[in-house]
Amino acid sequence: MNKLIKRIYVKDCPICDQAHEIEERETLIQAKIKGEIITYKEKYYYCKNADPDEREFVPTKMANKNLLAARDAYRRKHHLLSSSEIVDLRKDYNLSQVELAQLLGWGEATISRYESKSIQDESHDGMLQQIRKDPLIILNLLERNGSKFTQDKKKSIQEKVKRNLDLYGRENLSRQALESNYVAYLKPSDKNGQKRLNIDKLEAIISYFAFHVADLYKVKLMKMLWYVDSLSYKKYGYGITGLVYQHKSMGALPIGHRNMVDLANINVQEEWSNSGYEMIHFYPSDKVKYSVLSVQDKEILDAVIAKFKDYNAKDIIRYMHEELAYKKTNEDEIISFSLAKKIRDF
Repeated sequence: MNKLIKRIYVKDCPICDQAHEIEERETLIQAKIKGEIITYKEKYYYCKNADPDEREFVPTKMANKNLLAARDAYRRKHHLLSSSEIVDLRKDYNLSQVELAQLLGWGEATISRYESKSIQDESHDGMLQQIRKDPLIILNLLERNGSKFTQDKKKSIQEKVKRNLDLYGRENLSRQALESNYVAYLKPSDKNGQKRLNIDKLEAIISYFAFHVADLYKVKLMKMLWYVDSLSYKKYGYGITGLVYQHKSMGALPIGHRNMVDLANINVQEEWSNSGYEMIHFYPSDKVKYSVLSVQDKEILDAVIAKFKDYNAKDIIRYMHEELAYKKTNEDEIISFSLAKKIRDF
């Protein structure tokens, strides 16, 4: 796969030394990381004026981003925080790389390496995941390692923890309600698209859809989520959200869909149609972190948006009823991803 991203005019092409348009392209690459073969997307520049075997080149800055993309692909496979998620966590508490490392009691260069060069080990990732989910752990760490910070800095961290605790309380209850529906689906399988439930990505996807799709209501959203996971599974062998879908009369419906609406970071409004029916309207949310979505994730989302943004609920229901995955399953039956990957091309 070689995909054209954009054309760029340069005054001095580093390959042919001429002023002309070069192409920024993207291709799928395989690399061995920690003994595993990982597939990721790598970018490069293309000069059509050069000799055939010298047309591709990668400047240093792009090469570093490609290396980061490879490492983040490994992280996704092993459910580790990506480099951008670590950056977001640090910035959420207004900490420098050194300050976060000091708070955690790690070497001062550790966070810098994780954000740019190295893949964190599971124990360090576990700690980062914990403080990301529970602000109280930050207070415990501050009590243990507070001598490394000024009084003003400690006060700043404490105030941020207090704000986050209020959000955490509401958000944690709503997350637990949804997660309780997925106790039977903790292991990656054909039922969940080889992915555990990822509520952060689910919230970001819903908000992303709401930003790009006018008048996004629940029925249409549920089907778009299924197409996101199915298209990802078809292309890469795994879904994105970890949702499990059942066959219902109006198409695929995620298990726990009622709890999804109650997630604290989702911006949803109950409205009434002219016929007197209650409608669940989704809007963009300023509480979600879009950085949890990879470039690959967004390409899947954009493809689904391009296909269905102008469909109404009846249109997308009719379209899905023609999918083999729907025809081969019965009411209330789980739609396996081995069937879902056979969706029609679009």
